[in-house]
Amino acid sequence: MAQAIDGLESVVAAETVLSEVDGEAGRLLIRGRTLEEIAGRWSFEAVTGLLWDGFFPEIPETLAPRLGAARQAVFAEVSAMDDTLAGRTAVEAVRALTARLADGDDLDLALRLVAAPAVFTAAVTRRQAGHAPIAPDPALGHAADILRMTRGAAASPAEVAALDAYLVTVCDHGLNASTFAARVVASTRAGLTSAVLAGLSALKGPLHGGAPGPVIEMLDQIGSPANARPWLEGALDRGDRLMGFGHRVYRVRDPRADALKRAVAALAGGSSAAPGRLALAEAVEVAALAVLRERKPGRSLQTNVELYTALLLEALAFPPAAFTCVFAMGRAAGWIAHAREQLAGGRLVRPQSRYVGPRPHLAA
Repeated sequence: MAQAIDGLESVVAAETVLSEVDGEAGRLLIRGRTLEEIAGRWSFEAVTGLLWDGFFPEIPETLAPRLGAARQAVFAEVSAMDDTLAGRTAVEAVRALTARLADGDDLDLALRLVAAPAVFTAAVTRRQAGHAPIAPDPALGHAADILRMTRGAAASPAEVAALDAYLVTVCDHGLNASTFAARVVASTRAGLTSAVLAGLSALKGPLHGGAPGPVIEMLDQIGSPANARPWLEGALDRGDRLMGFGHRVYRVRDPRADALKRAVAALAGGSSAAPGRLALAEAVEVAALAVLRERKPGRSLQTNVELYTALLLEALAFPPAAFTCVFAMGRAAGWIAHAREQLAGGRLVRPQSRYVGPRPHLAA
């Protein structure tokens, strides 16, 4: 009988043209392009078109106008947000509103599913802060409109560029838990909405996309660079995990951390508050890597995407409770690409399990 692999470690469950995560080299490829080539250089709409190329018929040269129209379309669902729904966590409210979209497999629905976390996150966070939701502006780019809908004012070019870089950086990342969940659901031919809801449900877990928020708590508690090492040593003494460090796949530094650190540094150049916060994060990073080398010499625990994700989203004024939803704004494009790829050539995902429970007692 085949051996059970806990957590499916090293099991190849799909062949994909979408992304490659090289954990040994610390490299991420998105359809043949390195992260360094596209993050900070390509718009989110352009990378979404790259991911979806070949999976939908007649994708337009630019998706921006169609995505703007999709934001307008899904905003109609915001009226369904009552006090009960607004009282849920941001990701639960966004998931409930997304579930109002009909299932299907066409390009218009795919665009609405990419628009949904952007529009619904802005509406939910505003409602929870006591403000009215703001309707989309289809003439704006996706990142610019997200910031305008969230904050009620136009964002600076530097802020738009930073959010665009973030969305591109997190758009796809191999067969992670949420993408695998989306592919499993897609393999049943349940539809794109069901696949995206599965991805979002997996993403909200603290071992996946629900992790960046606690990075802010860590930085707040550390407070100053001088306090970094004592605080980190105390956390390890308590058996706590250091948020922002270590990854299931990468054995070297997560390349997404570098992409987001560049985006934070560019944003910090135009902010009076961000440079101090960046200096604190850099000090925490140096101290954490040193402490981890000393305390866990047999393991390679490097900086992951969480550390600079938290710093970037904080600088863009997203509340930490909504960080997972912002992650979903970028990753939805990848979930949909994987769902379409699974439909194009994959079978129903149906692994085996090995029974280890009690056997029936048979009389002699």
